Amino acid sequence: MASQLQNHVQYSKVGIIGAGISGIAAAKQLRAYDPVVFEATDSIGGVWRHCSFTSTKLQTPRCDFEFSDYPWPERDNASFPSYIEILEYLHGYARHFDVLKYIKFNSRAVSIRYVGDCETAQAAMVPGEYGSLLRGHSVWEVAVESSQKKTVQWYAFELLVVCIGKYGDVPKMPNFPRNKGEEVFHGKVMHAMDYSKLDKKAATELLEGKKVAIIGFKKSAIDLAGECAEANQGPNGQPCTMVIRTLHWTVPSYSIWGLPFFLFYSTRSSQFLHERPNLCFIRTLLCFLLSPMRRAISKFIESYLTWKLPLSKFGLKPDHPFVEDYASCQMAILPKNFFSEAEKGNILFKRASKWWFWNGGIEFEDKSRVEADVVLLATGYDGKRKLQSLLPEPFASLIVDSAGIMPLYRGTIHPLIPNMAFVGYIESISNLHTAELRCKWLARLAEEKFKLPSVEKMVEQIGREMEIMRRTTRFFKRHCISTFSINHSDEICEEMGWKSWRKRNWILEAFSPYTSQDYEEEK
Repeated sequence: MASQLQNHVQYSKVGIIGAGISGIAAAKQLRAYDPVVFEATDSIGGVWRHCSFTSTKLQTPRCDFEFSDYPWPERDNASFPSYIEILEYLHGYARHFDVLKYIKFNSRAVSIRYVGDCETAQAAMVPGEYGSLLRGHSVWEVAVESSQKKTVQWYAFELLVVCIGKYGDVPKMPNFPRNKGEEVFHGKVMHAMDYSKLDKKAATELLEGKKVAIIGFKKSAIDLAGECAEANQGPNGQPCTMVIRTLHWTVPSYSIWGLPFFLFYSTRSSQFLHERPNLCFIRTLLCFLLSPMRRAISKFIESYLTWKLPLSKFGLKPDHPFVEDYASCQMAILPKNFFSEAEKGNILFKRASKWWFWNGGIEFEDKSRVEADVVLLATGYDGKRKLQSLLPEPFASLIVDSAGIMPLYRGTIHPLIPNMAFVGYIESISNLHTAELRCKWLARLAEEKFKLPSVEKMVEQIGREMEIMRRTTRFFKRHCISTFSINHSDEICEEMGWKSWRKRNWILEAFSPYTSQDYEEEK
């Protein structure tokens, strides 16, 4: 912690930790309270600013990734925008709504303590009313370290909104047997988070002419493989090897046999086929009877992907249905040159459930080895661990349940943690849309335009959502609502007093996709 500690506590009604997508959306929606936003770095953007590579692009069409009141300049452009374009869009949004004035840059939250009354904390632990978000007195205090002044200042808030997200600055690192960790490896080991901090020249120098092993097969790993192949195009180029534990379905574009992808999962009629919370008996029975159609749609998409992509040739066809990856928000869009580089031998693949280091590279359970000069770990992030380290007990122990999921009502409120909200911890096909709508809901909750259900009922609702995810996908540890996102938004709208059906007519309601534009403020 910094050497100098300022004891005077500064008070504000609302504090926000993080200035990524969720943080700036929360600041805009809660601006009536002059929120204080703490951003550890010198820029807004979150994961798009600090965890992106040169080749990183958006995973959805830009019209699916925009704020409801700030459309893209060229929103119908079919190309996927680069992370630079996304940052420009986010800065434009922040300037347009004058959000930047609320943000304290280079200010890292290092500790949080509860200063509310004991009765409030104890009431949150048992079934009862959750209470209002703004109580008229401080409930949380946050210690904030300034990277420039090297001081720590305490701030007090009635409501604290945590927006540091799942992709925080804590990398998820693999564990190894004794004497088989990176200390025995003679090459360089780097997590994707650290690689993202390199400029293009430094990244090329790291990869060019090197034998590179990439651990993982999600979006970051796929982008890394593409950059590695690009850096090794010359006569001294070396192939990179992707080490894959779990295969996931990848798609080349948002078109399946000539049909737009949204028809299969992102319309009200398509989501009608899937399970969702709070179904009546007849609707549950109908959903069961329609299960063959759900499987047929998944098979239809799989048939296209196995025809379009050389998955079988490279041993990359998953054993599980496509819908399980979609239902857990793990579907990735492939770079255009990915399989062409694999065909040329610039990208190799190795399936392995366990691996460890030897001095010349990586070794596997079957005793086979891959030589490597550089090992890149695309093993994900542990934002929940960072969150647990910030929160005091008993709240730190409550933030993640036994299945590893954050049990949040409407993806925002933890029923057992008073006067705190979390934005950016629930996933869908468009995380920006998901975050913005929940920030609108949170602002109206703070204004007491509606009341939350009892703690007991919120816990029951969360349990029903978790059970749907368990039945839908084996990867349920991700809090993903993609197969029932419209229903989730319906319930949020109903709580806010909005109409849940947002389209102009029933045809659009049934067969057109829902986007942020459908959730503009009601006049």
